[in-house]
Amino acid sequence: MRKVKYYYDSETLSYRKIERKRSRKIAIILAFSVGILGTSALLLLLYLNIPGIETPKERKYKRELTNMQLQYDILNKRVGNLVGVLENIEERDNKIYRVYFESNPISEEQRQSGFGGVNRYEMLEGYQNSELIKSTTRKIDILSKRISIQSESLDDIAKLAKNKEELLASIPAIQPINNKDLKRTASGYGMRVHPIYKYRRMHNGMDFSAPRGTEIYATGNAVVKKVRLTPGYGNLVILDHGFGYETYYAHMNKFNVKKGQKVKRGDIIGYVGSTGVSTGPHLHYEVHKDGRVMNPINFYHADLTPEEYDIMFNLSSLENQSLD
Repeated sequence: MRKVKYYYDSETLSYRKIERKRSRKIAIILAFSVGILGTSALLLLLYLNIPGIETPKERKYKRELTNMQLQYDILNKRVGNLVGVLENIEERDNKIYRVYFESNPISEEQRQSGFGGVNRYEMLEGYQNSELIKSTTRKIDILSKRISIQSESLDDIAKLAKNKEELLASIPAIQPINNKDLKRTASGYGMRVHPIYKYRRMHNGMDFSAPRGTEIYATGNAVVKKVRLTPGYGNLVILDHGFGYETYYAHMNKFNVKKGQKVKRGDIIGYVGSTGVSTGPHLHYEVHKDGRVMNPINFYHADLTPEEYDIMFNLSSLENQSLD
């Protein structure tokens, strides 16, 4: 309870209550309010400028920023791991797959092309962590580009593999007649004495002696290019294997195919005879590559062991008399 104050009035010779003036009350209230506001402003100024003192909102933003930096660090590590895996795939692509399929490797410049000169990340500048964001974004963009190039490369390799599979199935790779004991190898490729003309001349194939009617096999997948009777080769079949390969089968007794027919390795295309310029039943076999005559001895890899190949090589190398 507020104390009541009195004063002595000498005129009335009595005590009178002291009454506060209204203006004084207002002045006191104003002074008190100004004091509070000034003190609050001073305290706020001190609060905002004293190191280490943060508002709740600032603490929230700092936590979010710290979490973002942590997430970017984790993302950078994951990107680094993915780059390592991709580099391994790229190396295998260049040094194994493309070498096997006889294709040129992709250069490092091609794999990382398109990331020089222009500032792609200008819109990411001006922030507190711009460098971190720009660096991570650039790594992801480069990784995406390299993955895209590698994906296209694997598509190319798939096509090369398909072509390689077709090549391996088409290339001449077996003997044209059944010759397991190799005793039917009569004459090889090279300079030989002609049985009729009796002088040395180039013999462009290999002769396999066999009874009339012995089965003759296609040595690789092919399309029958020619089936006809010729003056020198007699009954002749020419197979087009694709990839520049052709095989000739001469002096046949009878055909078992017709022009334009597709055949697979091991299919019977005819039978041994002695037609044309020939001294006895046998098969004259030739291999051509890009229009050039090749030594057939190099095309039995699917049919002979290394030991059998050595035996056949020695037999075919003898400069004896050919059968045609």
